[in-house]
This record gives sequence, structure tokens and C-alpha cells, in this order.
Amino acid sequence: MLTLRNIKKSYREPDGTPLPILDIPQFTVADGEQVVLVGRSGCGKTTLLQTIAGITRADSGEIVIDGIDIATKTEGYVDRVRAAKIGYVFQTFNLLPGFSAFENVMLGMTFARGRKDHGRAIQLLDRVGLSHRLTHRPAALSVGEQQRVAVARALANKPSLLLADEPTANIDPRNQQKIVDLIRETCREEKVSLVMVTHSTEVSGQFDRVDRLEEINQVKFNDTTAGAAA
Repeated sequence: MLTLRNIKKSYREPDGTPLPILDIPQFTVADGEQVVLVGRSGCGKTTLLQTIAGITRADSGEIVIDGIDIATKTEGYVDRVRAAKIGYVFQTFNLLPGFSAFENVMLGMTFARGRKDHGRAIQLLDRVGLSHRLTHRPAALSVGEQQRVAVARALANKPSLLLADEPTANIDPRNQQKIVDLIRETCREEKVSLVMVTHSTEVSGQFDRVDRLEEINQVKFNDTTAGAAA
């Protein structure tokens, strides 16, 4: 489903010196597989997810999603692939404050196919326990409810791959397990491959496959480098 080969990504220091962040010879995720990525803060986990999604472009290498190498495509083509095949749960939710929960989920569908499936939006919000909050805007929702809307939105386009960046980081411990269970169960039932980044040992301990980014990534971080990497 997902294959990375020889992925390299660097940023530039203020003086123009390259700052290597990713050097990954190989990383694969099978159809329907659920993988959790762990690693110390600043070792490039978020950068890796953004590179897989095409939000950040790799300097070199292959990113093959459902047989399409997005690393070789134009930005517009990558945008269309991302909309059609990738769901993304952001750590900070990224909900539009002027839109209701229902409208935020609908927006995810609009980006994907240009079709509005009201029934699926309602079904997803019901699935995440928010059927009674359809018309509420983010400011009227709790932090946990906002994250559940973000999960529903990420699944709105029926993706092949779901990327989840620390989805429990901003949620109180009582609701963290609910969010993880929700993501995993939905991905399992809809046969969506999942790559989740987490710092939580409680979360990572639930996965059959746990990969440490420091073992996949050949860039060796010192404290200065780690501070610059996402």
C-alpha cells in the first residue's frame, strides 16, 4: 500500500547549511496494516508523515501510494492523490472555526471528490459519538470532541491510508483510549492502512507493529538537530 525508498529530506540553516532530517532507505506498510512510529521528540516523525502525504516534498527518493510514486509528480497531481487516497489527523485538529462539525466533515469530502455525501458525514459523526453536535462549531466543543471531528473529517474521503500525528497529545488521559480505539476500529472496518505517530507507551503498546524512527532513519540527531526537526 505504502512504500518509501531512499527518502531524503533536509532543511536549510539560516546560513544556508543543509540540515538533514530524513534518510530512510526503506519503509513499507501493507494493505490494512496498522503501524505506530515512536521516537524521541524532534527526530523527524512529523516531517516523515508530512513527506508521505506530500505536504512536504522529499529531496529525493520514492513515495509509492497505491502504486503511484507521488515523489515524481507535480504539486497539483500530488494534491489530488492526497485528497483521494490519504486522510490526515493533525495533532492540533486544524478544524475551521467558522464551520460546524458537520460542515468540517463535508469539507473533507469536497476536497476529495467534489461530491457531497451528507449521509456519510452524519454516519461518521455518529460513529465518533457526535450525532448531537452536528451544528456545533469548534469553539463550542471540548478538546476531545474537536479531535473526534478531526478523525471523522480525515475518514470522510474513504482514504486508503490514514496518517495520525500524535492524535492523543492534546486530549486528557480519560479520553485518549477512546480516540485510539476509534481510529483503529474504523481503519480496520474500512480496510484503511494506518500510520500513527505517538510518544505514549500506552498507545504504542496496543499495536502489533511498533517501529522506532531512529532505527529506520539513518540521520543521527544531536540535541541541536533534534530541536530543528519536527
